[in-house]
Amino acid sequence: MTRRWVVSAVALSLTGVATAAFGATRGHHGDGAGPVRGSSPASPIPTTPAIDRIAVARTRIKAYLERYDGHVAVAALDRQGTAGVTVGAKRFETASIVKVNILAALLLRQKPPGKALGSDTRRLAEAMIVSSDNAAAVALWQRIGGSRGLTAANRALGLRETKPNSHWGLTTTTAADQLRLLTALTSPTGPLTPSDRTFIMGLMSSVIPEQRWGITAAREPGSRSVYVKNGWDNSDADGGRWLVNSIGRVVEARHDWLIAVLSDHHVSQEAGVRVVEKVATYVLTEMRAATADDGPAPG
Repeated sequence: MTRRWVVSAVALSLTGVATAAFGATRGHHGDGAGPVRGSSPASPIPTTPAIDRIAVARTRIKAYLERYDGHVAVAALDRQGTAGVTVGAKRFETASIVKVNILAALLLRQKPPGKALGSDTRRLAEAMIVSSDNAAAVALWQRIGGSRGLTAANRALGLRETKPNSHWGLTTTTAADQLRLLTALTSPTGPLTPSDRTFIMGLMSSVIPEQRWGITAAREPGSRSVYVKNGWDNSDADGGRWLVNSIGRVVEARHDWLIAVLSDHHVSQEAGVRVVEKVATYVLTEMRAATADDGPAPG
């Protein structure tokens, strides 16, 4: 299995160490005229270095996230270009966002690749993603072989920083790794077949209304499509405070965003949802502004 897709699709380094930011810079060129006979050699004309607008956006996003004292991390990438940013390397418990990972692992086990799921398995997959059904997740977790099965799948998916737990909801991950997962789920050169990618995105676009919060708040009016999976739970290890995560895709006229926002230490689920939505909205607003002069979107 080729790994070329990991590099070509992402177009940025996702090392998991708190940063990834790439952007176009533009140089300034003179007309090449030399000195006129009898005059002094021309002095160099001072120039202003081109501004790396993505780096500036990342700096602003980092400052924005610092108000949450390390309890929020974000990663975003525009599939229609190379603009991407990752801020925060902390590992968070996944809660139910791991269900997307479980489904990808299930599809990778199909022989031959792309073979349609049986009716019972398909019903479980739909329940697990569309309504976040935990019983369905338990059943499919067992069918992929639990932690070992997820670990094997994640090697194929290119994930590096996700550590499965025997209780699937306690699996830990980073925002960068969730971006890698989303890239694998959408890239035509990824390990999943076109029919598998369409199946996963179809379920993520059909999540029940009461669970369509999170990264969906960052959509622009008139956005073509939004795909989402959220996760939420209170953590015994954090005194009962809430962790709230949201991953997905926002397709717009000029952009095709993949975005993951992970967070914890909230006093309630509602408070966590507000933070995730504010962060997602702020990040995509900054990234849209940073790429506003990049020319027309590809056809």
